[in-house]
Amino acid sequence: MSLIAQAHTFESTRALPALPAVPLADGEITIALTYGTYDLFHIGHVRLFERIKQRYDRLIVAVSTDEFNAIKGKKAVVPYADRVAMVLACRYVDEVIPESDWGQKEADVMVHGVDAVVMGSDWTGRFDELKTLCDVVYLPRTEGVSSTELKAEVVATVRGRA
Repeated sequence: MSLIAQAHTFESTRALPALPAVPLADGEITIALTYGTYDLFHIGHVRLFERIKQRYDRLIVAVSTDEFNAIKGKKAVVPYADRVAMVLACRYVDEVIPESDWGQKEADVMVHGVDAVVMGSDWTGRFDELKTLCDVVYLPRTEGVSSTELKAEVVATVRGRA
């Protein structure tokens, strides 16, 4: 089954296990931060945000700018402003900030009072330097869907029609 077709099946939308709850002082609000390009917004992105919000009160999403993606050697299909609008439209997201360089993460944690940086498991170990400032959590990716694979499938389909 193609990734595009699979993205519309019930199996690809099943909820993943929730993060464990951590007891908090009365009135304490927890804040999580995650980073990504969020190109071709898909169910894997939604599930990541959903799982984060099951554990944390607020979710801040740092969306990579088009300029930063160019530095990373990536080109998003969807322009930055549209990706921000799509991420903000997700009910689990409380705030979006721009990700414009690799070195901003420490400042983001401090400025926004972040309790945890939460990323997909494909980033395991890459954010560990932040553990002196906050928790760092790596969640399993939603199987069978990724923006990179979706883009490759769309390109292959379009080339097949030409």
